[in-house]
Amino acid sequence: MNNRQFQTVASTIQSAGILADLYLKASLARTNTLTGWSLDARDPQIIEKLMPFFGLVYQYYFRVQTDGWENIPKTGKVLLIGSHNGGLAAPDTVMMTYDWFRQFGTDRLAYALMEPKIWQVLPGLARLATQVGTIQPHPDLARAALRRGAAVLIYPGGAKDVFRPYSLRNKVYFHGHKGFIKLALQEEVPIIPFISHGAHSTLIVLADIYPQLQQLHKLGMPWLGGIDPGVFPIYLGLPWGIGVGPLPNIPLPVALHTRVCPAIVFDRYGEEAAHNRQYVEQCYHQVCEQMQQELDRLVREEEGSGFKPFCF
Repeated sequence: MNNRQFQTVASTIQSAGILADLYLKASLARTNTLTGWSLDARDPQIIEKLMPFFGLVYQYYFRVQTDGWENIPKTGKVLLIGSHNGGLAAPDTVMMTYDWFRQFGTDRLAYALMEPKIWQVLPGLARLATQVGTIQPHPDLARAALRRGAAVLIYPGGAKDVFRPYSLRNKVYFHGHKGFIKLALQEEVPIIPFISHGAHSTLIVLADIYPQLQQLHKLGMPWLGGIDPGVFPIYLGLPWGIGVGPLPNIPLPVALHTRVCPAIVFDRYGEEAAHNRQYVEQCYHQVCEQMQQELDRLVREEEGSGFKPFCF
C-alpha cells in the first residue's frame, strides 16, 4: 500500500467514525426533538462534519459524474424535483445532496421532504437527516421554506418510485402525485428537475407485492409493527442477497451520473392556476414529459459510452 492509499484508508476510517458518532447522538436524542416539523433543526456544522465521509463515497465508491449545476440560480428560492432511485439508500439523492453543499456551501438554506414513516422505523437516521435539512412532507412546511428563500427538494414518486421494478429503471415514475405542481404554482417558483443514471442498478427490484399484501390486510392480516409500508418490494441486493420488504440496503458500487436539468417555467402562476384541476394536470404532464426526455437523453449518453448495468 502506497502513501496515498494509506491516507485514503485513514481518512475513510476517520470520517466513518465521525458519521457513526453523529448517528449515535441522533439516535439518543429525545423523542420529541429532530422530528422534521421545524425548519430550525438544520445544522450547518453537522453538515460540515459529514462532508468528508460522503466526499469519499462520492469519489471512490460511486465515482460520480455530474453536470448541469449552472441551471440553478446562485441565490433565491428554487423547487427541485427529482426522480428517485436505489431503495432506501437512495444513492442518487445522497450524492446530489453532497453536490449541492459542494456547489453552494452549507449555509445556503436547503430542505428535502422525506417519507414520514422513516421517523418511525429508522429514528436515528431520520433525526440525523433532519439536522442536514430533511423535513416532513407537509405543504405548509414546504411553503414556509420557500418563503424563507430556501431550496426545497421533493421526490414526488416517494417509496413507490424508489422501489419501482428494475424494468422501469429509466422511467420517471411519479405515480400521479401532483402536490408539487400546486406548490410551484402557488409560490410562483419554477421547477428544476434532478435526474440520474445508474442508481437504480445499485439493487435489482424484481417486483412490488404490496397490492397482494394489501388484500390480505383487508382480510385481517396485520401490518408488522402496525405500520402500513406502502410498498413491499422483492429485490436482489446487499446485504440480504434477496431482500423482502422495504428493508435498508447497501448499494452496489455502480458508477452514477447525476444531472440538473434546465428550469421548467409554466405559462400561469397563482392561486387560481393552482386550483384549476385541468391546468394542474397539464403542468404535471409537462414536467413528466420533459423529465423523461432529459432522462432518455442521459441514458443514451451513458449507454453510448459503454455503461452496462445488470441485464434482465
